[in-house]
Amino acid sequence: MSNPFVTGTIDSTTTFTLPIFTEYAWDFEHDCFIFESGKHKIVTENEALKVWIYKTLKTERWRYRVYDNAYGIELEQFIGRSTNNGDSAIQVQRYINEALLINPYIQSIDNITFTNESDVLEFAIELTTIYGNLTVSS
Repeated sequence: MSNPFVTGTIDSTTTFTLPIFTEYAWDFEHDCFIFESGKHKIVTENEALKVWIYKTLKTERWRYRVYDNAYGIELEQFIGRSTNNGDSAIQVQRYINEALLINPYIQSIDNITFTNESDVLEFAIELTTIYGNLTVSS
C-alpha cells in the first residue's frame, strides 16, 4: 500500500492545500466504530486526528502488510521487557514523535507527559495541528 501522505520535493514557490482531514468516528472506551442511523459517523479536523493518532499508536509498525512502512509505532519492545525509567521514556518519546510527525496535518509535538502507575505507562501528548492545539491521552 502506498503512503497516504504524499511526499517529495517541493520548491519554495509551490503552494498546496490539504483537504479537510476526515476519519470514521471511534469509541475509544469500547474500542469500536461509532454508528449513527446504521452508518459510520464521520468526524473531521482535530476529532479525526484523535482517531488517526489513537490507531497509529495502537498499530505495531511492520506487522501488517496492509499498512505502509511509515505507519505505526515500535512500542512492543518495551512491553514487559524494560523498566519504566528515564531512558525508556526518552526512547518511547522518540518513537511517538517519529510515528506521528509523518502526518502533514500535525505541525509539531509540543509536550509528552508520562505517568507510571502500577506498572502501566500512560502519557498525554500536546501537539499543534493545522487546526490548532490538541491534547491526546492514553
